[in-house]
Amino acid sequence: MSDNESTLMGIDQDRVEGWIAANTPLVPPLTWTRLVGGHSNLTYKVLDQRGTLAVVRRPPLGELQPKAHDMNREYRIIKALWGTGVPVAEPYGYCEDPAVTGIHFYVMGFVHGQPLGSTTDADTWLPVDKRGNARESFADTLAALHLVDPIARGIGDLGRHDDYAGRQLKAWYRSWVTSAADAELDDPRVHSLHDWFKAHRPVDGPVRLVHGDFGVHNCLFDDDGRITAVLDWEVASLGEPMADLAYLLNMWLEPGEESARGGSMTAKPGFGPRAQLIARYSAVVGGIDETKLQYFIALNHWKSACIVHGVYTRYKRGQKSSVGVDMQGFVDAARRSLELAETSVAKLGF
Repeated sequence: MSDNESTLMGIDQDRVEGWIAANTPLVPPLTWTRLVGGHSNLTYKVLDQRGTLAVVRRPPLGELQPKAHDMNREYRIIKALWGTGVPVAEPYGYCEDPAVTGIHFYVMGFVHGQPLGSTTDADTWLPVDKRGNARESFADTLAALHLVDPIARGIGDLGRHDDYAGRQLKAWYRSWVTSAADAELDDPRVHSLHDWFKAHRPVDGPVRLVHGDFGVHNCLFDDDGRITAVLDWEVASLGEPMADLAYLLNMWLEPGEESARGGSMTAKPGFGPRAQLIARYSAVVGGIDETKLQYFIALNHWKSACIVHGVYTRYKRGQKSSVGVDMQGFVDAARRSLELAETSVAKLGF
């Protein structure tokens, strides 16, 4: 039994270890340690009797919204990517029987690596001479993901295969429009840009798995700056790979630049310019449509404004306490993202 059994929220230890013994390579009894770090899913590191480390992951406690914290979806993605060259944890098993511990959960291998959640982490764990490795690893990893055929890997049913841009526009425009009154914040650029994006949607390419949140904050790194694992596949979907690349590029700030929500560690010496990241990615995948990429760079800025607006609205509605929160910062960030979207659209010559 675990020395910290009282901390095992959402885990019936005896039942879960019984299931693990019958369905995975692990050998209980296990030593459990809860992993914390800002993610809503409950995640535990476990150590078995042979010294093997693994991770058990289940949704948060309480009532869940439909399709939220879908453990089966996340596990299927990891399982499909295992062995493809995309660095993910080894899938050990998925439990779909809620009788075991009240809800579905899955077990995967433990991957050693250092998260880089702040510029302080970069200064501490990633010397300047290793940061070029990180840039190359980002490009290689994202390219490897976008070379995977999701249909061939058995996950072609994760979502629609068509009109990724249109689906993104519909979802995030609805978010803005339905929030504007409560937020007491609207901006004509949201509507004009929406109409432009809708009218100029690019032709769909081959469907690929899109991570949706691929950045420094969702990767682990070894001592040489190489990615050992990509984390948090909850928002992954089928769609346009240029959307993933655009998201990464918009977060990949260069020296002297500042994002809508503050600085970025990639603006520090050694990470290199976006152009090098693009060139490396393009070389691996065999070339990219630069006009389509620019479209998604602009769309991502617009989407960022909608996301920030939604968070701001929840504070305005009282759904989250605004005590000590820089409310004006949300407004400024939304407006800055719209400025960046306009600038990006202008580069397309329209």
